Formats: sequence, structure tokens, C-alpha cells
Amino acid sequence: MSHKLSHIDESGNAAMVDVSAKEATTRIAIASGKISFPPKVFETLKSQDFLNKKGSITQTAIIAGIQAVKQTANLIPLCHQLPLSKINIEVTPVVNALNIVCEVKCNERTGVEMEALTGVSICALTIYDMCKALSQDLKISDIQLEKKEGGKSNFTRQI
Repeated sequence: MSHKLSHIDESGNAAMVDVSAKEATTRIAIASGKISFPPKVFETLKSQDFLNKKGSITQTAIIAGIQAVKQTANLIPLCHQLPLSKINIEVTPVVNALNIVCEVKCNERTGVEMEALTGVSICALTIYDMCKALSQDLKISDIQLEKKEGGKSNFTRQI
């Protein structure tokens, strides 16, 4: 395993990785994160089925996350534009928080980890935006890669 930064060239300059010699394979990445609420705020949201004046908090956040996944290369300078074949985001209520999981899939020469992480991040930020009128004491945390498959190395987070 190389311990060299992949986006830095021999001169120390930022560079997009050349993936032209790689074989296109099915690439999958799953990322997760959460947004936590003060207990009273969470109970209010839950009692309203996560709806507010702006609409469905969870469905709006899922759509925002999907849009963000598709824009990852425009947001993160050295990411490749990828023809994505699947984006799935799930938002699940737990105690005083919403858990977010984003799965991204493509058949390409490079992985989709950044796309999955971007989906989780923007989903969480959208929930924050839709709930900030109830409290500024919201916390986005634990955004991390859970799994990646299909490249030269696979990864599964150990619990």
C-alpha cells in the first residue's frame, strides 16, 4: 500500500489522478453520518413526522444529498466527473438524532467515496438548514466512509 498522497505530483503540486490505464469496474461506496438535536427539539420534529413549514425535512434532505452527489466533481476540485449508476440515501430517526447513510455506485476507473461522503454531508446540512429555526444547538458528526469496493483496495469499517 502506497503512503504517497495521490493528488500531489512529483513537484508537490495539486494534480488530478490519471486513471486512464485503470480497468473500469463496478465501484461502490457507502458513507454515514448523523445530525443530533436537543431532546425537546427532536420530540417536536418526531411528533410532526419530520415535517415543517418548508415541507418534509427528510425527503428534502435526501433530494439535496442526491443532487450533491451528482455535483461532487464541481465541489471538490480534483475529483473526476463520473457517470453514476446508483445513489441511495436513507435518513433514519434514532434517539435525539437522524442517521444518514449514502450509497453510490458506478462502473468506472475510479471510486465513489467522495461522492458518498458529499451526499451525507449535504443531506445533514440541509436538515440543519430546515431545523435551525427551532434551535441552533444542532450537531453534525461522525461523517465517515463505511465501505468501498471495486478498486485496487477494498475497505470495510470495523465496528
